Amino acid sequence: MATIFTNQATLNYNGEQIRSNITTGSIEGVLSLTKEAIEDSYRAEDTLTYVVSIVNNSDEAVTGITFTDDLGAYTFETGTVQPLSYVDASLQYYANGVMQNDPAADTTNGLVITGLTVPADGNVTLIYSAQVNEFAPLGTDGEIINTVTLDGQGITPVSASETVAVTSEALLSILKAVTPIPVAENGELTYTFQLQNSGNTPVTEADNATVTDTFSPALSNISVVFNGETMAEGTDYTYDESTGVFATADGALSIPAATYTQDTSTGAWSVTPGVSTLVITGNIHSID
Repeated sequence: MATIFTNQATLNYNGEQIRSNITTGSIEGVLSLTKEAIEDSYRAEDTLTYVVSIVNNSDEAVTGITFTDDLGAYTFETGTVQPLSYVDASLQYYANGVMQNDPAADTTNGLVITGLTVPADGNVTLIYSAQVNEFAPLGTDGEIINTVTLDGQGITPVSASETVAVTSEALLSILKAVTPIPVAENGELTYTFQLQNSGNTPVTEADNATVTDTFSPALSNISVVFNGETMAEGTDYTYDESTGVFATADGALSIPAATYTQDTSTGAWSVTPGVSTLVITGNIHSID
Protein backbone atom coordinates (compact mmCIF):
# COMPACT_ATOMS: atom_id res chain seq x y z
CA MET A 1 0.00 0.00 0.00
CA ALA A 2 1.30 3.43 -0.93
CA THR A 3 2.09 5.99 1.80
CA ILE A 4 0.79 9.45 0.92
CA PHE A 5 2.81 12.52 1.91
CA THR A 6 2.24 16.27 1.49
CA ASN A 7 4.67 19.20 1.42
CA GLN A 8 4.44 22.99 1.37
CA ALA A 9 7.17 25.63 1.06
CA THR A 10 7.32 29.11 2.58
CA LEU A 11 8.92 32.22 1.00
CA ASN A 12 10.01 34.84 3.53
CA TYR A 13 10.31 38.41 2.20
CA ASN A 14 10.40 41.73 4.10
CA GLY A 15 8.80 40.10 7.13
CA GLU A 16 6.07 38.47 5.11
CA GLN A 17 5.48 34.76 4.63
CA ILE A 18 4.26 33.60 1.28
CA ARG A 19 3.16 29.97 1.16
CA SER A 20 3.43 27.77 -1.90
CA ASN A 21 0.84 25.35 -3.12
CA ILE A 22 0.69 21.96 -1.38
CA THR A 23 2.27 19.09 -3.28
CA THR A 24 1.16 15.52 -2.78
CA GLY A 25 3.28 12.46 -3.40
CA SER A 26 3.31 8.79 -2.51
CA ILE A 27 5.83 6.20 -1.48
CA GLU A 28 5.21 2.73 -2.79
CA GLY A 29 6.38 -0.03 -0.47
CA VAL A 30 8.67 -2.55 -2.08
CA LEU A 31 7.08 -5.50 -0.26
CA SER A 32 3.55 -6.85 -0.51
CA LEU A 33 2.10 -9.43 1.83
CA THR A 34 -0.81 -11.88 1.81
CA LYS A 35 -1.87 -14.55 4.27
CA GLU A 36 -4.34 -17.41 3.81
CA ALA A 37 -5.52 -20.31 5.95
CA ILE A 38 -5.91 -23.70 4.29
CA GLU A 39 -8.89 -24.55 6.49
CA ASP A 40 -12.23 -22.74 6.19
CA SER A 41 -13.22 -23.14 9.86
CA TYR A 42 -12.00 -24.56 13.16
CA ARG A 43 -13.07 -26.79 16.04
CA ALA A 44 -11.56 -27.18 19.49
CA GLU A 45 -7.98 -28.47 19.29
CA ASP A 46 -7.90 -28.32 15.49
CA THR A 47 -4.66 -27.54 13.69
CA LEU A 48 -4.73 -24.67 11.18
CA THR A 49 -2.19 -24.31 8.39
CA TYR A 50 -1.27 -20.85 7.13
CA VAL A 51 0.42 -19.83 3.90
CA VAL A 52 2.11 -16.42 3.83
CA SER A 53 3.33 -14.91 0.57
CA ILE A 54 5.83 -12.03 0.49
CA VAL A 55 6.60 -10.37 -2.86
CA ASN A 56 9.51 -8.00 -3.54
CA ASN A 57 8.56 -5.45 -6.20
CA SER A 58 12.03 -3.93 -6.44
CA ASP A 59 15.19 -4.88 -8.34
CA GLU A 60 17.19 -5.21 -5.12
CA ALA A 61 16.99 -7.93 -2.48
CA VAL A 62 15.41 -6.90 0.82
CA THR A 63 17.30 -8.33 3.77
CA GLY A 64 17.03 -8.39 7.56
CA ILE A 65 13.24 -8.64 7.61
CA THR A 66 11.39 -9.49 10.80
CA PHE A 67 8.10 -11.38 10.43
CA THR A 68 5.60 -11.39 13.31
CA ASP A 69 2.42 -13.44 13.68
CA ASP A 70 0.24 -12.44 16.64
CA LEU A 71 -1.38 -15.93 16.70
CA GLY A 72 -4.81 -14.31 16.90
CA ALA A 73 -4.05 -12.31 20.06
CA TYR A 74 -6.96 -10.35 21.54
CA THR A 75 -7.43 -8.25 24.64
CA PHE A 76 -9.05 -9.93 27.63
CA GLU A 77 -9.63 -8.08 30.90
CA THR A 78 -6.30 -6.30 31.51
CA GLY A 79 -4.13 -8.64 29.47
CA THR A 80 -3.84 -10.43 26.13
CA VAL A 81 -4.53 -14.04 25.22
CA GLN A 82 -3.61 -15.99 22.08
CA PRO A 83 -6.12 -18.54 20.73
CA LEU A 84 -3.44 -20.28 18.64
CA SER A 85 -0.27 -22.11 19.64
CA TYR A 86 2.51 -22.44 17.07
CA VAL A 87 3.25 -26.08 16.20
CA ASP A 88 6.95 -26.65 16.79
CA ALA A 89 9.08 -27.42 13.72
CA SER A 90 6.15 -26.87 11.33
CA LEU A 91 7.72 -23.87 9.56
CA GLN A 92 8.73 -24.22 5.90
CA TYR A 93 10.60 -21.34 4.25
CA TYR A 94 10.79 -21.00 0.46
CA ALA A 95 12.52 -18.33 -1.62
CA ASN A 96 11.49 -18.28 -5.29
CA GLY A 97 10.03 -21.75 -4.74
CA VAL A 98 13.25 -23.26 -3.35
CA MET A 99 13.22 -24.50 0.24
CA GLN A 100 15.64 -22.66 2.51
CA ASN A 101 17.21 -23.44 5.87
CA ASP A 102 14.91 -22.71 8.79
CA PRO A 103 15.24 -19.08 9.91
CA ALA A 104 15.50 -18.05 13.55
CA ALA A 105 12.08 -18.25 15.23
CA ASP A 106 10.88 -17.16 18.66
CA THR A 107 7.50 -18.21 20.08
CA THR A 108 7.73 -16.38 23.40
CA ASN A 109 5.08 -13.87 22.32
CA GLY A 110 3.41 -14.94 19.12
CA LEU A 111 5.59 -16.20 16.30
CA VAL A 112 8.56 -13.98 15.44
CA ILE A 113 10.90 -14.90 12.58
CA THR A 114 14.02 -12.84 12.02
CA GLY A 115 16.62 -12.57 9.29
CA LEU A 116 14.38 -13.13 6.27
CA THR A 117 15.60 -12.15 2.80
CA VAL A 118 13.30 -11.60 -0.15
CA PRO A 119 15.14 -11.85 -3.50
CA ALA A 120 15.09 -9.00 -6.01
CA ASP A 121 11.88 -9.17 -8.05
CA GLY A 122 11.23 -12.42 -6.19
CA ASN A 123 9.12 -13.90 -3.47
CA VAL A 124 9.19 -15.75 -0.18
CA THR A 125 6.59 -18.24 1.02
CA LEU A 126 6.17 -19.23 4.66
CA ILE A 127 4.04 -22.25 5.55
CA TYR A 128 3.39 -23.20 9.16
CA SER A 129 0.77 -24.65 11.50
CA ALA A 130 -0.87 -23.49 14.71
CA GLN A 131 -3.15 -25.41 17.04
CA VAL A 132 -6.43 -24.04 18.34
CA ASN A 133 -6.11 -23.80 22.13
CA GLU A 134 -8.31 -23.08 25.15
CA PHE A 135 -8.44 -19.34 24.41
CA ALA A 136 -10.29 -19.80 21.11
CA PRO A 137 -14.02 -18.92 21.27
CA LEU A 138 -16.28 -21.84 20.30
CA GLY A 139 -19.74 -20.25 20.22
CA THR A 140 -21.54 -19.71 16.93
CA ASP A 141 -20.07 -16.21 16.56
CA GLY A 142 -16.52 -17.35 17.37
CA GLU A 143 -13.64 -16.48 15.08
CA ILE A 144 -9.86 -16.19 15.11
CA ILE A 145 -8.50 -13.03 13.49
CA ASN A 146 -4.83 -13.56 12.83
CA THR A 147 -2.50 -10.72 11.80
CA VAL A 148 1.04 -10.91 10.42
CA THR A 149 3.46 -8.01 10.02
CA LEU A 150 6.72 -7.42 8.15
CA ASP A 151 9.20 -4.89 9.44
CA GLY A 152 12.83 -4.00 8.87
CA GLN A 153 15.27 -1.19 8.34
CA GLY A 154 14.49 0.94 5.31
CA ILE A 155 11.07 -0.58 4.56
CA THR A 156 7.57 0.50 5.42
CA PRO A 157 5.89 -2.03 7.76
CA VAL A 158 3.20 -4.03 6.00
CA SER A 159 0.48 -6.23 7.53
CA ALA A 160 -2.09 -8.79 6.45
CA SER A 161 -4.88 -10.56 8.33
CA GLU A 162 -6.81 -13.79 7.95
CA THR A 163 -10.08 -14.65 9.68
CA VAL A 164 -11.17 -18.22 10.35
CA ALA A 165 -14.64 -18.78 11.81
CA VAL A 166 -15.62 -21.53 14.21
CA THR A 167 -17.40 -24.54 12.74
CA SER A 168 -21.15 -24.42 13.41
CA GLU A 169 -22.23 -27.95 14.14
CA ALA A 170 -23.47 -30.41 16.74
CA LEU A 171 -20.88 -32.74 18.31
CA LEU A 172 -22.74 -35.70 19.77
CA SER A 173 -21.96 -38.53 22.14
CA ILE A 174 -24.14 -41.11 23.90
CA LEU A 175 -23.66 -42.74 27.30
CA LYS A 176 -25.70 -45.78 28.32
CA ALA A 177 -26.22 -47.07 31.86
CA VAL A 178 -28.26 -49.94 33.31
CA THR A 179 -29.79 -50.42 36.77
CA PRO A 180 -30.11 -52.34 39.00
CA ILE A 181 -26.98 -54.47 39.03
CA PRO A 182 -27.63 -57.33 39.55
CA VAL A 183 -31.26 -57.69 38.52
CA ALA A 184 -33.50 -60.56 39.63
CA GLU A 185 -34.88 -63.01 37.08
CA ASN A 186 -38.05 -61.59 35.54
CA GLY A 187 -37.20 -58.34 37.35
CA GLU A 188 -37.50 -54.75 36.19
CA LEU A 189 -34.57 -53.21 34.30
CA THR A 190 -33.92 -49.55 33.49
CA TYR A 191 -31.67 -48.27 30.71
CA THR A 192 -30.67 -44.60 30.85
CA PHE A 193 -29.20 -42.90 27.79
CA GLN A 194 -27.49 -39.53 28.12
CA LEU A 195 -27.35 -37.77 24.75
CA GLN A 196 -24.65 -35.10 24.93
CA ASN A 197 -23.96 -32.26 22.51
CA SER A 198 -20.59 -30.51 22.82
CA GLY A 199 -21.20 -28.46 19.67
CA ASN A 200 -22.54 -24.94 19.28
CA THR A 201 -25.60 -25.94 17.26
CA PRO A 202 -28.63 -27.69 18.81
CA VAL A 203 -30.12 -30.88 17.45
CA THR A 204 -33.76 -30.17 16.61
CA GLU A 205 -36.64 -32.37 15.56
CA ALA A 206 -35.89 -31.40 11.96
CA ASP A 207 -32.51 -33.13 12.18
CA ASN A 208 -34.20 -36.54 12.59
CA ALA A 209 -31.68 -37.88 15.11
CA THR A 210 -32.60 -41.36 16.37
CA VAL A 211 -31.53 -43.83 19.04
CA THR A 212 -31.64 -47.53 18.22
CA ASP A 213 -30.83 -50.49 20.45
CA THR A 214 -31.38 -54.21 20.67
CA PHE A 215 -32.08 -55.27 24.25
CA SER A 216 -30.70 -58.63 25.25
CA PRO A 217 -32.38 -59.99 27.20
CA ALA A 218 -35.47 -58.49 25.61
CA LEU A 219 -37.82 -56.38 27.73
CA SER A 220 -41.58 -56.48 28.00
CA ASN A 221 -44.09 -53.83 29.02
CA ILE A 222 -41.61 -51.05 28.45
CA SER A 223 -42.13 -47.40 29.29
CA VAL A 224 -40.11 -44.70 27.53
CA VAL A 225 -39.47 -41.22 28.92
CA PHE A 226 -37.54 -38.48 27.13
CA ASN A 227 -36.50 -35.38 29.11
CA GLY A 228 -39.21 -36.16 31.66
CA GLU A 229 -42.00 -36.60 29.11
CA THR A 230 -43.57 -39.99 28.35
CA MET A 231 -43.14 -41.05 24.73
CA ALA A 232 -45.93 -42.79 22.78
CA GLU A 233 -45.29 -46.14 21.12
CA GLY A 234 -45.93 -46.07 17.39
CA THR A 235 -45.62 -42.28 17.29
CA ASP A 236 -42.40 -41.51 19.14
CA TYR A 237 -40.78 -44.96 19.04
CA THR A 238 -41.16 -48.54 17.89
CA TYR A 239 -40.33 -51.69 19.83
CA ASP A 240 -40.47 -55.41 19.03
CA GLU A 241 -40.67 -57.54 22.18
CA SER A 242 -39.80 -60.70 20.28
CA THR A 243 -36.46 -59.36 19.06
CA GLY A 244 -35.72 -56.62 21.60
CA VAL A 245 -35.23 -54.09 18.77
CA PHE A 246 -35.98 -50.50 19.84
CA ALA A 247 -35.86 -47.29 17.78
CA THR A 248 -37.01 -43.74 18.30
CA ALA A 249 -38.94 -42.14 15.46
CA ASP A 250 -37.59 -39.45 13.17
CA GLY A 251 -38.16 -36.05 14.73
CA ALA A 252 -38.75 -37.36 18.26
CA LEU A 253 -35.44 -36.23 19.74
CA SER A 254 -33.85 -32.86 20.42
CA ILE A 255 -30.56 -32.05 22.16
CA PRO A 256 -29.58 -28.52 23.22
CA ALA A 257 -26.32 -26.90 22.16
CA ALA A 258 -23.42 -26.67 24.57
CA THR A 259 -22.76 -23.55 26.60
CA TYR A 260 -19.34 -21.88 26.71
CA THR A 261 -17.91 -19.96 29.64
CA GLN A 262 -14.74 -17.86 29.66
CA ASP A 263 -12.79 -17.88 32.90
CA THR A 264 -12.60 -14.32 34.19
CA SER A 265 -9.10 -14.88 35.58
CA THR A 266 -7.31 -16.82 32.83
CA GLY A 267 -9.43 -16.15 29.72
CA ALA A 268 -9.67 -19.88 28.97
CA TRP A 269 -12.97 -21.22 27.61
CA SER A 270 -14.74 -24.24 29.11
CA VAL A 271 -17.51 -26.33 27.53
CA THR A 272 -20.66 -27.58 29.25
CA PRO A 273 -22.39 -30.05 26.91
CA GLY A 274 -26.09 -29.81 26.27
CA VAL A 275 -27.79 -32.96 27.56
CA SER A 276 -31.02 -34.84 26.84
CA THR A 277 -32.00 -38.00 28.72
CA LEU A 278 -33.83 -41.05 27.42
CA VAL A 279 -35.03 -43.59 30.04
CA ILE A 280 -36.42 -47.01 29.08
CA THR A 281 -37.82 -49.32 31.73
CA GLY A 282 -39.23 -52.85 31.33
CA ASN A 283 -39.33 -56.37 32.65
CA ILE A 284 -36.88 -58.99 31.52
CA HIS A 285 -38.74 -60.96 28.90
CA SER A 286 -36.33 -63.85 28.46
CA ILE A 287 -32.76 -64.84 29.16
CA ASP A 288 -30.75 -66.31 26.28
